[in-house]
Amino acid sequence: MVRQLTARELEKRIEEDAASMVLLDVREPWEWGVCRIPGSITISLGEIPARTEELSRDAEIVVLCHHGIRSQHVSMFLERAGFSNLNNLVGGIDAWAREVDPKMPTY
Repeated sequence: MVRQLTARELEKRIEEDAASMVLLDVREPWEWGVCRIPGSITISLGEIPARTEELSRDAEIVVLCHHGIRSQHVSMFLERAGFSNLNNLVGGIDAWAREVDPKMPTY
């Protein structure tokens, strides 16, 4: 089952141990260019099926997008592909900007 993390929960997890997780941003490159959570990697939604081998099945993965919808779809896809330690950022990068980093550009 994919766990749902709020922006504040993710902030706390990053503060505690950022190195223990992969922040996977599945937005399009132009979106990632507008704003991103430091340390995140980007593989856009359409590239995920061809690039899953780039992700460690042992890692804790937090999937994020603009509002949390695409990331939920990717999380479910990864779960079906055998990944088990998955989290979805509820509200996406938009929630992060509103709740954690109000100086972050939004779109």
